[in-house]
This record gives sequence, C-alpha cells and structure tokens, in this order.
Amino acid sequence: MTQTLARIAALFAASIALAQAAPAPAPASAPASGAAPAYVKMTTSKGDIVIELDRAKAPVTVENFLKYVKKGQYDGTVFHRVIKDFMIQGGGFDKEMNEKPTEAPIKNEASNGLSNRRGTIAMARTNDPNSATAQFYINVVDNGMLDARPGSAGYAVFGKVIQGMDACDAIRAVPTGMKVANTRGGKGPMRDVPNDTVEIIKIIEIPAPPTTGEAPKAPEAPKAPEAPKAPAN
Repeated sequence: MTQTLARIAALFAASIALAQAAPAPAPASAPASGAAPAYVKMTTSKGDIVIELDRAKAPVTVENFLKYVKKGQYDGTVFHRVIKDFMIQGGGFDKEMNEKPTEAPIKNEASNGLSNRRGTIAMARTNDPNSATAQFYINVVDNGMLDARPGSAGYAVFGKVIQGMDACDAIRAVPTGMKVANTRGGKGPMRDVPNDTVEIIKIIEIPAPPTTGEAPKAPEAPKAPEAPKAPAN
C-alpha cells in the first residue's frame, strides 16, 4: 500500500497541473497573521460545498483564490480530474475541456502547518513549487504525502470544507475515463476525467455560516488506491 501511495503521489506531482513555462510569481501583500477566515459557497451539479479559507496561515493563496472567485473565473468550469481514493481537482477547464487563461502564479505556502487531510482544499501546480494559479483540489482521503517535508516543497492547503462533504463524495464516485483537452500547450488526451460532466456552476464569497452547519466527515480508514490507468488507444 505504501508503494502504491508513493506511486500515486509521484503521478500527482507530475500531472496535477499542466507542465508549462510560467512567469515569476506575482508579489502579494499578506493580511495580518490574525486575519479572520473567509467563506465561499461552491455550487456544483452534485450539490453545494461551503469552504472556510484560512487567511491567517495561507494569506497569499486565499487572496489569489478570492480574486478568481470575484471575477467569476470558476463559474461554468468543471472537476476535470477525479481519483476516487485520492482527490477531486477543478477550476481550470470549461465544459468543453478548454483550459481557461489565468493570471501570474503565486508563491507556494505549503509550509504553513496545514496538512492535506480529508476535506481540505489545496492548490494544484506544476513541478515548479511556485507555479499555482487557479486550479485547486479537494482531498477526499488523508494525503499527508502531499505536505511539505525535507526534499519536497509540498502542495499548499488553504482551507477546509465545513459543509457539503457529501457532495465531494458524490463527485469522487463518478465514473471516469479519457477525454481530449485543449490546453495552452496544445490538444491532447487527459485521463481521470468524469465521463459525465461535473460542473462548478458558480463560486461566491459568503458571510460566516451558522456554527450548527455540517462538519467535515471523519477521515475514512485508508484504502489502497488504484494507480491511474494508462491511456487507451
């Protein structure tokens, strides 16, 4: 199982976002360390997901994410990469699998003490640690191997799902396969794409939800994930 997880992590590091040359990260002003969290509601074709964003520990990442939210970047995009016992990734492609343009990348805040646990949201990137732009993923199991550690820059967690893990679990369960994607690097096949589109209808910033809201479900017992299948001819 450990070897399988390591193999999945390696594949994730290589393909969680499209490898491409990226400009230097844009400078960003960080809010004070005691900044209050922000909240967004993600309306998807599988249900609503409410996310608490950690401004205190991931100020640059949260500011970047909210910038895309406010300009409507995510509206009408899809979850384009789903691995049942790993994570669900979205925010980069429209329903026709065309990659959306983005602004400059941001610095990697993976060393902020937040871990890639079930129910957390983190930034997708290329092999360059400072290449995250708009794509994000939600961990549907504990994925501590994606955290920063000696020899690995890690993937920056910047919030957690506080309502709607049932929607995340519905997304993780969809059948997937191969589709052709139109990327900035050209047209080509992409694996682990839902066979039926899972749309992010819109994401909006909201006030703090009631404290009685649904909490993320407890992490499940680890399962041995299947390695992504090789492309079919």
